[in-house]
Amino acid sequence: MKTKLTLRETLAVASMLFGLFFGAGNLIFPVHMGQLAGSKALIAAAGFIATGVGLPLLGVAAMGSSRSEGLFDMASRVGKGWSLFFTCALYLTIGPFFAIPRCATTSFTVGIEPMLSASGSTFWLPAFSVFFFALVLIFSLKPGKILMWVGKVINPVFLTFLGLLLLLAFVRPMGMMGAVVPDPAIADNTFFNGFLEGYNTMDALASIAFGIIIIRVVRDLGVSEPAAIAKCTLKAGVFCCILMGTIYALITLMGAQSRGVLAISDNGGIALAQIAAHYFGKTGQLLLAIMVFLACLKTAIGLVTSCAETFEQLFPKITYKKWAVIFTILPLIISNVGLTVLIAYAVPVLMFLYPLAITLILLCLFGGAIQYDKRVFISVTAFTSIAAFFDLLRTLPSDVQAAIHADVAVSAVSGFLPLYDLGIGWVFPALIGLFIGLCFRQLCKK
Repeated sequence: MKTKLTLRETLAVASMLFGLFFGAGNLIFPVHMGQLAGSKALIAAAGFIATGVGLPLLGVAAMGSSRSEGLFDMASRVGKGWSLFFTCALYLTIGPFFAIPRCATTSFTVGIEPMLSASGSTFWLPAFSVFFFALVLIFSLKPGKILMWVGKVINPVFLTFLGLLLLLAFVRPMGMMGAVVPDPAIADNTFFNGFLEGYNTMDALASIAFGIIIIRVVRDLGVSEPAAIAKCTLKAGVFCCILMGTIYALITLMGAQSRGVLAISDNGGIALAQIAAHYFGKTGQLLLAIMVFLACLKTAIGLVTSCAETFEQLFPKITYKKWAVIFTILPLIISNVGLTVLIAYAVPVLMFLYPLAITLILLCLFGGAIQYDKRVFISVTAFTSIAAFFDLLRTLPSDVQAAIHADVAVSAVSGFLPLYDLGIGWVFPALIGLFIGLCFRQLCKK
């Protein structure tokens, strides 16, 4: 019986995993964050890497160490009802409602729109979306080929284009990072701003969502024993995360240096387009369009595949192929609202889901010490959910906050909940839930 992957197989799985993770948000958020952070770009990058790399690695490790078959299996330790709600909410968020549409809009905003006249852009976004999602559906209908297409073909080509842009940015910098004054909005909390920006990549959520793909690929390569699968998954995850962290830091620094010539952009998609135009002119725009298109295509393929496989398991009356069609048509419609609008409404949902995903990952990672006691899982999740809901209210668009009078609740909570203004107000409630859960467990044992 095969108990481990060869180095070549491990690198192929790591490349596939990197390809699934590194898509739209991984390009647009670090470069914009670098423009804002300026001379403090390295501090911002450290915060970004903590959530954009550290949490995904923990997610992959938690999936393996808890011997879970997927997110539903992990979340079932809280309860079947909660698991169904959380699994659906997470997959719909990183799938058809936000992340998959963002792949198409980022490809268009960065690669295609700068080459179009303003009058034609309203027509070209729907046309491009149809083409983009047609390709996604073609690849997604054959999930068994995902290791070859993403890990061995699309990802290496993407890395070649990205490496060329980063090389020029550091050989011929647009400015000196140390001379760029940080934007006042983040100057005092640069690390935590980077920490929260890492939420927007959705990679911690994706790490437990993509688990179903990773486990299947490792099994297809001949490893079937659960402990061996866990070890192979973690090893590939380490290789993947080292590469991701390095690239995040370089993109953030490139964004900071661009302030020597460029003003702060409205979003990272615009910033990338301007940087590419500076170095390559019209040819650079074409190269950037190809690079971003490949990045977003491979991530969209992975998201559609994982969503369809999971929903087929949850609702088996609908086949995988039908779910794949559903999860390409929905984002095709949603993608046409535009990149900036998508980001504005994605952030509140992420602020609710991320704390719950983080606590679930940590509980599964270290749950062996408490025999995965359900009482502890329930207590931590209950307290975290309450705090995470107020994080959702705090980050709603201002007009929505005013319409539902959420500002009153936000003001009340910010007065007594520690770290709430930094966006991590869930930490102390989660710790309280952990303490109560452990105490209840001890009392029941006695």
